Amino acid sequence: MTLITRRTILTGGAVLAGAAISPTFSAGADRETDSSNKATVRMIVNGHEHELTLDPRTTVLDALREHLQLTGTKKGCDQGQCGACTVHIDGERVLSCLTLAVAAQGSRVDTIEGLSPPGGPLHPMQQAFIDQDGLQCGYCTPGQIMSAIACVREGHARNDADIREYMSGNLCRCGAYPKIVAAIKQARPHLDKA
Repeated sequence: MTLITRRTILTGGAVLAGAAISPTFSAGADRETDSSNKATVRMIVNGHEHELTLDPRTTVLDALREHLQLTGTKKGCDQGQCGACTVHIDGERVLSCLTLAVAAQGSRVDTIEGLSPPGGPLHPMQQAFIDQDGLQCGYCTPGQIMSAIACVREGHARNDADIREYMSGNLCRCGAYPKIVAAIKQARPHLDKA
């Protein structure tokens, strides 16, 4: 007599699910290598023109991180809810995890790496984040800084309430929000001049 337990049912279910999914993954792998399903995307990233051959489903975030090795832009939730992937496309802040690279065809993309030249002075917002200790673990900081710059440029940094409202799409799990507000207020006069 065979003893049926919860463990045997779960194990059997997992094996069946794996068998059902297996063909789907292999079909997807064939699609990735099929060059007929590729798109040529031209973007100006941090002032440098790039031409990439990508799967049309590739996001700006994955193009930056995986194809251009610009890993400053972070992949947080990958669902547009945390703001860690914020970049500027043609001067507007954008969640790069929700934006297809083909939609950025011919656009100017600015990332955290492009804010200051190598070995040069930091961007005023970067310096303000350091001065005000507006970061803890640092994972969200690139997206926070890119959003903070846009917040000031958009005219939404007039007071603390505005800053909190227009930065609300960027989450900080460490809770550095008061220091982020202070950093934006410190950098605001320097960005208003630009």
